[in-house]
Amino acid sequence: MIRLPRRCSYGEELSLVDHLDELRSRLIVAGGAVVAGTIVGYLVHRRVLEVLVRALPVRHRQLVTFGVAEPFTTSLKLSIVIGIALALPIVLWQLWAYFAPAIDSRAASGINTFVALAVGLMAIGVGFGDRVALPAALRFLTNYDSGVYDIQVRASDYLSFAVLVLAACGAVFELPIAVLGLVRVRALSSARLRRNRRIGYFIVAVIGVALPGVDPVTTVVETIPLAVLFEASIWLAVFFERRWHREPQLSAPSSGY
Repeated sequence: MIRLPRRCSYGEELSLVDHLDELRSRLIVAGGAVVAGTIVGYLVHRRVLEVLVRALPVRHRQLVTFGVAEPFTTSLKLSIVIGIALALPIVLWQLWAYFAPAIDSRAASGINTFVALAVGLMAIGVGFGDRVALPAALRFLTNYDSGVYDIQVRASDYLSFAVLVLAACGAVFELPIAVLGLVRVRALSSARLRRNRRIGYFIVAVIGVALPGVDPVTTVVETIPLAVLFEASIWLAVFFERRWHREPQLSAPSSGY
């Protein structure tokens, strides 16, 4: 019988066997969450598929499959992706609970705030991808040289593309969290960010090109919010840096993890 893992207190000492037992329990819980999420994903995959297909131009909404097994395997892959997305909060919580005893309550509170902001920003990013980036990219791609090509949309290829674009948009909107995290540990400063704005925008452009998307429209649509978020990150860094510099330095734990 698998027992739910107990969250240890700050600085609590455990033997190597106890650490491994806790890790095993947390991996089982995380794996179970993915399996349960995949089952739920399979139950709702038709609805998710309809939402993704709605981003396509009307004349391309009847997706094409090749082979008798492809409709099933494509829907199964989509269900697994949905399952991972649904299970992600539980997986991340298990990861956090495993390492949390090494972090004191004051630092843990700050991390919880960062996590809440990250979840909100990711949701906004995925919504932006669904409403703006994905439809714009599809309008361009499905009309490119349409007089020459008989453009048909294959289900598996389209779903892979759509998931990558949505994931990329969600990742793009995490930029403020990444910048604030670096400022928090003093690897960056707001003054340095302002001083090197041009380098920052160049890096933003490189990231925009490197993000998933084979067409210039997707690249531009992903890069514009990235640039806006980078500028917003600078001013957020200015605001939070003043608060963080007034706080006393956190002391490291003397025992435990």
